[in-house]
Amino acid sequence: MDALPLSLHDVSVEIAGSELVHALRLDLRAGEVVGLLGPNGSGKSTALRCVYRALTPSSGAVLLDGADLAGQGLRATAQRIAALTQDSRAELDFTVEEVVALGRAPHQRGNLRLTARERELCREALRRMDITHLAHRSVLTLSGGERQRVLVARALVQEPAVLVLDEPTNHLDVRHQVELLRFLRGCGLTVLVALHDLNLAAAVCHRIALLRGGSLVACGKPAEVLTPDAVREVFGVDVTPVSHPVTGVVQLLYDLPVDGTTSEGTMP
Repeated sequence: MDALPLSLHDVSVEIAGSELVHALRLDLRAGEVVGLLGPNGSGKSTALRCVYRALTPSSGAVLLDGADLAGQGLRATAQRIAALTQDSRAELDFTVEEVVALGRAPHQRGNLRLTARERELCREALRRMDITHLAHRSVLTLSGGERQRVLVARALVQEPAVLVLDEPTNHLDVRHQVELLRFLRGCGLTVLVALHDLNLAAAVCHRIALLRGGSLVACGKPAEVLTPDAVREVFGVDVTPVSHPVTGVVQLLYDLPVDGTTSEGTMP
């Protein structure tokens, strides 16, 4: 049987005496979109950092196609895993097309010109992210949402097998949030994505891994995981699940106070 493209095998991370992730076990199948959900401080970003090798697990291992990342070179890893992080920056005065072309760096040696095929990869990534019209603009002149789409395009140009995204919808307007998540669902890559929006996660993810305090609380299809009891336990809010009238995907209605009352019907 073929090895899974990505596995977190009992990954734990301890920093300054605090355990940020505890014995996290998660397997991703080829072409699957798996969402990491949890409140702030639940370990989502820490777990992702282990996958794109910004952190080394204190114990356990991250496996890429069945092989421990710790035994692989950074260039080899970058050819297989692309990441969009919360602290991604584009501070140099490069044009958009220059930043996107940097995605080919793991595949090149020396200061070689892009091949015709690589230039076409860049053009296609610009088109996919709806930023072709920005190709000759300096990234320093872009809005936060425009920069975010440039960085996603750069990741795509790496031609990764695994795409790791930490809050990729930050700064994006609603249209581009929907378009990005629709793309992730249909791109054929194995995707591990941390999201705050539970309804967007339910719409795009094949499975959801719910984290609390660095530990895995539940993992499964969105409707199996995003239950009222689980959401109350992990996030401390009450919800009512409903089915989307078109797609049938579970969506959550938050039980918010109405007319100045609390959910118990009394004034706060």
